[in-house]
Amino acid sequence: MTIRSLHTGLGLVLMMSSVTAIAAGLTHQKSPFGALADGTPIEKYTLSNSHGMQVSVITYGAVLQSVIVPDKNGKRDDVLLGFDDPQSYQKNADPHFGATIGRYGNRIADGTFELNDTRYKIPLNAGPNAMHGGPKGFDTHVWKAVPIKQKDSVGVTLSYTSPDGEMGFPGALDTQVTYSLNERNELQIQFHATTSKPTVVNLTNHGYYNLAGAGNGTILDQVATLHASHYTPVSAKLIPTGEIAPVAGTPMDFLKPTAFGTHIKDDHPQLRFAEPAQGGFDFNYVLDTHGDVSKPAAEISDPQSGRRLQLFTTQPALQLYTSNSLDGTITGKAGKVYQHWGAFALEAEHYPDSPNQPAFPSTRLNPGQVYSQTTVLKFTHD
Repeated sequence: MTIRSLHTGLGLVLMMSSVTAIAAGLTHQKSPFGALADGTPIEKYTLSNSHGMQVSVITYGAVLQSVIVPDKNGKRDDVLLGFDDPQSYQKNADPHFGATIGRYGNRIADGTFELNDTRYKIPLNAGPNAMHGGPKGFDTHVWKAVPIKQKDSVGVTLSYTSPDGEMGFPGALDTQVTYSLNERNELQIQFHATTSKPTVVNLTNHGYYNLAGAGNGTILDQVATLHASHYTPVSAKLIPTGEIAPVAGTPMDFLKPTAFGTHIKDDHPQLRFAEPAQGGFDFNYVLDTHGDVSKPAAEISDPQSGRRLQLFTTQPALQLYTSNSLDGTITGKAGKVYQHWGAFALEAEHYPDSPNQPAFPSTRLNPGQVYSQTTVLKFTHD
């Protein structure tokens, strides 16, 4: 785990009641976003720049609710899957659209791990595994939000304290996630956490993207480059076998620009594990960038709209998921139906099941240490 200090600009907090201009072209707005089934009100924070990019975050689940960016013709569209009200996020929790994932992103085999000779049990919610922190993960809670301003960006910091023992994890975990937007069309997501007891932590954002626009067909023609020469193969239970294998000669090879649809239906056991009926990607890629946030870890482009996404991260790995579970039964924002292979997710994180895999980078966090990671999503167009 990389231990870094986090500078969120909290000393420059600016309270606001409606629209606030921070610098030329940069604004943020606080507005109501309905209420949960029990009546709890939810707030939305919208960040905008002068280039037509707009990002919205809600206090339920610290969810990234929308990402609006222009295409090559200047047409703006929301490229992030999600919902128009908080109760829809409650009712359709399983896709984790745009969610802040914790305490542990990805899978833990059998929902168990050992720490300091004590075995901990996380409730199962993905077949034989615990997934994304268990059935009541961080994306099911209401977070506290504070708008912030920095030298060249606007943002919002959301905070949640997970009590000792929540979902079986040891230690009270104080967690913050900061979303910020600048004039370079960069959305920066920073995570920060401290613990009262030794624990395991793996935080990430679970945004589903379609660069043609959310709900506008599949992503099969969109072209991906992943700067990862290795991945971690999985068993039929979708748990890493412990091997770190080269992508060369497999459908998992995205070292050169390759459309998602090129190999997604190949007759390969790993693809069948990920999506038995039709094939699909759901794999942890070991990044060649080694935490260097100045180098792109992934690059995705849409030939039709001209939109491009570059992802930079301090994390050692990236989970690529091609929305294999979507089947056209979920209706999202603006009444659009989300179909199979209708989006891709790029989850910057540590390896799956790391608490049970001593050879993988550690996800242990001790009292007195600071968990910190940064991921940047940069949107451009041809």
